[in-house]
Amino acid sequence: METVPIDSKNVYYPPGGILMWIIIFLELFTFGMALVAMVYYGSLERELFHESRLLLNASYGAVNTVFLLTSGFFMAKSVMELKRQEVAKSIRYLSLTMFLGLCFLVLKGIEYSLKIEAGLDMNYNLFFTFYWALTIFHVIHVLVGLIILGVSTYNLKRNPAKVDLIDIEAGAAFWHMCDLIWLLLFPIIYLIF
Repeated sequence: METVPIDSKNVYYPPGGILMWIIIFLELFTFGMALVAMVYYGSLERELFHESRLLLNASYGAVNTVFLLTSGFFMAKSVMELKRQEVAKSIRYLSLTMFLGLCFLVLKGIEYSLKIEAGLDMNYNLFFTFYWALTIFHVIHVLVGLIILGVSTYNLKRNPAKVDLIDIEAGAAFWHMCDLIWLLLFPIIYLIF
């Protein structure tokens, strides 16, 4: 059985490489600033934001949280198995990660269609401007993450000996960033206001 080479960089080098972590910090900063703006404007228009939040289905948000957190667990298991040179197990965990990411997108698509049918689009009010902007931006990140993981899975299946662990770790770091961003979005958008 072919094995994946183990990355021998020193312990101070972040998993996935420094460039990926720069991207992650920039993305977290961008989402953070948008959330700060949402909270600020929400504090100015408390009643509007509260009434608007009640138009959301928190159950959809909670189920999507479970999907992403579970996918993050499987992503970590995939990296762990790859470090053990268990390529087949790593691929299975990557596949489960992607499946749950797709479940997230399907449920988010259902939620979006219900909002559009109800006339709750981006122009409905300021709360929904934030809702659409933040969640669509997050969905784009999940799509990019799925593409990264899909390419990683394809490469692992095709020729595991040529796959560098740092590439898989970079995909994992990006995926965990998507998880973290959702963990910030979910309570602020669905629960707080």
